[in-house]
Amino acid sequence: MAGRYPQRVEDVACLAAAGDMAGLAEELLKTAIANGNRWDGDGELVLATVRGLPASERTVLAEALLKLGNPESGHQTVVNHLTLIGVVAEGLPGDLLSVARVRRLEVLGTAYCVWAGREAMTLVDAELAAGHAVPPATVAALRRTALVDHYAQEGMAGFVKKLTEPVLNPGEAWSDRALADLTDLTDRANLTDRADLADGPEGSDGPGGIWQELVRHAVGATSAKPSAAWEKKARALLDRLATAIAAATTDVESTPTTDVESTPATAVETATTTVTATPTAPIRDTLTGWLALVGRPRTQPFEGSAYAVAPNDEYDPYNADALRGLTWLLALLPPHPDTARALGALVEVSLRKIPGLGPRSPKVANAGVTALVRTEGDAALAELARLASRVTFKTTLKMINAGLEARADALGLSREEVEELAVPAYGLTDVGRAVRRLGDCEAELTVHGPKAALRWRNAAGKQVKAPPAEVKRDHPDELKELKAAVKDIDKMLSAQAERLDRQFLARREWPYAAWRERCLDHPLLGTLARRLLWTVDGTPCGFADGELRTLTGAPVTDGATVGLWHPVGRDTAEITAWRDWLERHGVTQPFKQAHREVYVLTDAERATGTYSNRFAAHILRQHQFNSLAAVRGWRNVLRLSVDDEYPPAVRELPRWGLRAEYWVEGVGGERWAEELTDAGSYLRVRTDQVRFYPIDAPHNTAHAGGGDYRMRLVDGSAPVDALPLTEIPPLVLSEVLRDVDLFVGVASVGNDPTWQDGGPEGRFREYWTAYGFGELGPSAATRRDLLARLVPRLAIADRCAIEGRFLRVRGDLHTYKIHLGSGNILRTPSDHYVCIVPSSTRASAADGSGTPGHLPFEGDRTLTVILSKAMLLAKDKEITDPTILSQL
Repeated sequence: MAGRYPQRVEDVACLAAAGDMAGLAEELLKTAIANGNRWDGDGELVLATVRGLPASERTVLAEALLKLGNPESGHQTVVNHLTLIGVVAEGLPGDLLSVARVRRLEVLGTAYCVWAGREAMTLVDAELAAGHAVPPATVAALRRTALVDHYAQEGMAGFVKKLTEPVLNPGEAWSDRALADLTDLTDRANLTDRADLADGPEGSDGPGGIWQELVRHAVGATSAKPSAAWEKKARALLDRLATAIAAATTDVESTPTTDVESTPATAVETATTTVTATPTAPIRDTLTGWLALVGRPRTQPFEGSAYAVAPNDEYDPYNADALRGLTWLLALLPPHPDTARALGALVEVSLRKIPGLGPRSPKVANAGVTALVRTEGDAALAELARLASRVTFKTTLKMINAGLEARADALGLSREEVEELAVPAYGLTDVGRAVRRLGDCEAELTVHGPKAALRWRNAAGKQVKAPPAEVKRDHPDELKELKAAVKDIDKMLSAQAERLDRQFLARREWPYAAWRERCLDHPLLGTLARRLLWTVDGTPCGFADGELRTLTGAPVTDGATVGLWHPVGRDTAEITAWRDWLERHGVTQPFKQAHREVYVLTDAERATGTYSNRFAAHILRQHQFNSLAAVRGWRNVLRLSVDDEYPPAVRELPRWGLRAEYWVEGVGGERWAEELTDAGSYLRVRTDQVRFYPIDAPHNTAHAGGGDYRMRLVDGSAPVDALPLTEIPPLVLSEVLRDVDLFVGVASVGNDPTWQDGGPEGRFREYWTAYGFGELGPSAATRRDLLARLVPRLAIADRCAIEGRFLRVRGDLHTYKIHLGSGNILRTPSDHYVCIVPSSTRASAADGSGTPGHLPFEGDRTLTVILSKAMLLAKDKEITDPTILSQL
C-alpha cells in the first residue's frame, strides 16, 4: 500500500477528526478490502490514525464495523473485516469478536494451508489475548502453512512456535488415537497427583507427563537421521518412562496385552497393566499401535488445496516429522517381532503411490528403514530382506541394500546368504506346518501355495472355524502372534518368490548342504523350494513323495552344487516331460519355470544385428509400466512433458557384465487433460528397440517427447556400440525379452477392455484392435498350450474349444471368442465386441467354486481372467449384471 492511497489516508484522517465513526467504518472496510488487507506503507498511517482515537470513539467504531457486514460470508471480506475489527478493538474492555472470530478460525482449520497467513495470525493473537484456546484444527493448518508455503507468509514459522498444543496435528487416524491416549494418560496421572502429590505437578514425573515430553521430542525429528543429541535425550526420556511405568504397576496385578486393532484403548490400558518385568513393553505396544493406523483415511478431510496434489492422501507434513521420531524411538527399545513388523508395514504404506505425486512419504519410509537397520535381532533382518524384494523406490531401496550389505559384512557372509538366513520360520516346525497346543485346544498353522491358514480344534477334538472361546480368554498373546504370523507368512512368501525368480539372472548356486538347510528343508522357504525344479551337479530333479527325485523317480540324496533349472538349452522332450511330472504330482509352481517362455533369436533380429524390434510400436500406460519395471529390477524414470532428455528403461546385469535397454518415448502432450497427469507426466509411452551394452558403457538419452537416442559422452569417453544379439547369452536374451513381454502384456492399452473406442479421439483404435485380437506372443502362446490341457477338465468342457488365438465358448444366447493374449471378447458371428471388466471376485472364481482346477503355476492373472470369463459366458442366461446384459 506504500505510496498508493494518499487520498484514503487523508479521508480517514478527516473522518476521524470529525468524529464520524459510521463513515470512518465504511472507509476503513473499503480500504482493507481494496488493498487485500496489507497494512504496510500508507496503511500504517491509516492504522496509526485509528489507534490514536480515544477508547470511547474506538468502541463506537468497532460496533459500527460489526454492523457493516456479515462475518460469516465472503472469504476475503470476512478475513479483512474481522482483522480490521480486531485492530480497532485492541485493548478495549470485553471481547466484541469472540463468537465471530472463533467461527472464522474454525473455517480456517478446514484448509490444508491458510492462504491469508497474516490475517490468521491476527485473529489467533486476539483469541490468545482473550484467554481462549485456539481450535486444534486451526493450529494444524497454521503449522502446515509454515512448513509448505514459502511465499507471502512472513513470520509464520516463528509464530507457530508459540502454539504448543496440541502436540500433534489432529485429523489423521493415528494422530487422533495418539492425542486421545495422551489425554487419557495425563488425566490419570493428574488424578493420581491430586490423591498423592509424590509425582509432582500435573504428572510431569509420572507416565502421562513423560509421554507428552516423549511425543514432543519426536516432533523435533526434522533431520534425515537422528543426531547424537536427539538420541541422547530420547534414551533419557525412554528410561524415565520405563521407570515410571514400572513404579506405577508395582502394586497392580499383571494383565495380558490385547490386540491394538480390536481394542481402541489398548495403548492406554497397556501403559498401566503390562508386566513390570518388561517395563518397555507398554511403550512398544503403544507406539506400534499408533503406527498401525498410519495411512488410514483422514478423519478430517480437506476440500482441496493449491498447496498439495492430494491433500487427503498425503501425510500431514507436521505429523510426518513426528512419525519419523517415533520410528527412531522404537529402534532404541529392545528388539521385538512386533517392532520389526510395524516398521516394515510403515515403510510399505509410506511408499504407496498417489496419482500425480508418487510415493506418499519417502522421508517416513526412509526413517522406518533407518530404524530397522539400527534394530538388532533376526526379526528386523528378516523384514529388511523382505522389503528388499518389494520396495522399488530408488532412494529407500538403496538404504535397504546398504543396511543388508553392512549386516553381511559384519557377519562375514555374502548378501545372498544374509537374505536367505534372514527368512524366519514363523513358528513352523515342519515344512509348511506347525501345531500349537493352547490349553485343551489345538491350532494348526499350514502353508498352501502362496497363503497361510489357521485351523482350530476345540477341547473335544472337533474342528471349528474360529478360535475357541477359551483360547481367546486364556491365551490372547499366543492368539495374537498366530494371527500375525499368518499375515507375515503371506507377505514373506510373495517376497521370497520374487527373490527366487530373480536368481536365474543372478546365476545363484548353492553348496548342497547349505541349500538343503536354507531352502529345501527350511520350514517356510521349503514350501517354495519343493515346488521348483533344481539341478544337483547338473542333474535335473524335483521334490515328490518326500524325496528329491529325478524324472525317472530316482532319489537324489547328495551332491556338490545346486542351481535352479531353466528351460533354455533344454530339448522339447525334457521340458514336456517335466511339465507332465509336475501335473502328475499335483505341483503348482510359485512362478513359471517348467512352463517358462523361451525367447530365441528370430531371423528379423539376426538381420537388425544389434537390436530387437520384437516389442516396438506398443502403447503402454506409463505409470503401470514404470511400476512393473521396478518390480522386475529395471531402472526407469517417469517422463514429464518438458524440454528435457531421459535415459531408456535399463536393467543392469552385473553377473554378466551387461546392461539391457528398452527404448521408450512419451506420447502426445498437447492435450493436457487427455495425455498428461496433473503433475505433467505422460499418461502413455510408445515403445521401441531392445538393446544390450557393456555394463560400463556411457548411457543413452532421448528427448522426453521422442527422437533419436544419443550416447551421452562425458570426460572424453568414447562411444560404445550396442552388442550384437548373437553375442548375448541365450539365458540373458530370453529373460530380458520375457520381462519386456510382461511390460507390454500387462501395461498395453490394447488389453484394456474399456478402450474399444480407441481412447482419446479414437487415436489408438487401430493399435487397440491389432493388439487386442492380433497374433499371440510367446506368453500368450504358452497360455494357449496350457488351456488346451485344462479345458477338457472343466465343468464347461463341452462348451469350449481352442481355435487359433481364441478360446471359443458356446453360451445359451450366443457364442463367444476370448482372445488368449488380451482376454478381450468378440460375440459371433458378427464379431461384436463385448466389454467385461474383470473384478477381483470374478477372476478368483473361475469355475464357480473358486478354482479352475489344478494350475501348474501361479501369477498369470490373464489366464485366470480368461477362465473366469469363459465360466460366466457359458452360462450367459444366468448373467444379472445390467452392463453385460445390455451387450448380449
